[in-house]
Amino acid sequence: MRTAGIRAPALLLLISSGLLLPGTATAAGTTGTTGTAGTTRAAATTRAAGAASAAGTAGAAGVAEASGTATRTARAATCSAGTGPYQWQLEAYLGRPQDGRQSAADCAAIAAFQRKEGVTPADGYAGLATYRTMLVAQARKNPNAAGGCPATTPARKVACVDLGRQLMWVQNGGKILFGPAAVRTGRLGQETRAGWHKVYWKHKDHFSTLYANAPMPYAQFFSGGQAFHGHPGDLFDGGGSAGCVNLAVKDAQRLWGVLAVGDSVYVWGRKPGT
Repeated sequence: MRTAGIRAPALLLLISSGLLLPGTATAAGTTGTTGTAGTTRAAATTRAAGAASAAGTAGAAGVAEASGTATRTARAATCSAGTGPYQWQLEAYLGRPQDGRQSAADCAAIAAFQRKEGVTPADGYAGLATYRTMLVAQARKNPNAAGGCPATTPARKVACVDLGRQLMWVQNGGKILFGPAAVRTGRLGQETRAGWHKVYWKHKDHFSTLYANAPMPYAQFFSGGQAFHGHPGDLFDGGGSAGCVNLAVKDAQRLWGVLAVGDSVYVWGRKPGT
């Protein structure tokens, strides 16, 4: 029977009366079981595509996780720095077993800390630079937890210099305005003077008149020629200044905008090795 051109209402009437069998081709498409089969196939195709997409996503996640694990394993395997002078302290800070001896896992943990904090080289060696960076990290939450820098009444701005930890920060009451930042203070025989001082002069582009015209960017003087200032060299070279409080240049620049002439400075403790 030819059904091309039959309108939908007439088509339904023919099917209901039994004059048109399901599955007969029409201009409107195949009827009955063929249409149902087509719908079933389409649904199955959609489900298959969804399953494939989910499998692909899970596979990609698995590959990424496996890749990350492989990277961490490779780093641990290739980290071969020996035991450093601050091994025990780094093990304690990083939650490693404290035996004072380097292992591949210790090395990898120290190297990860170095990468996070920008210590170079990030080789897993527990040297002075890494230890000093650890002290800064430990102090971030509350640098004055031990109360070494006295509270003032009424509260006022104070630049606090902790010689023992070689750190400084600025506080006003219980609020930290700057830091903590690593510093390098005076060497043996030229120690940074302890006690209370005040910022009395600021000179952004200062050069030393005593020490071979050495650059002292962002200099803020507080005690008889001793000043906070930027140091373009290595703060962690194991040496010391001629009495000034050296900071990384970027930290000295930030400190410049925090302190003003007349602000208080408090220095206490003793630098290791002096």
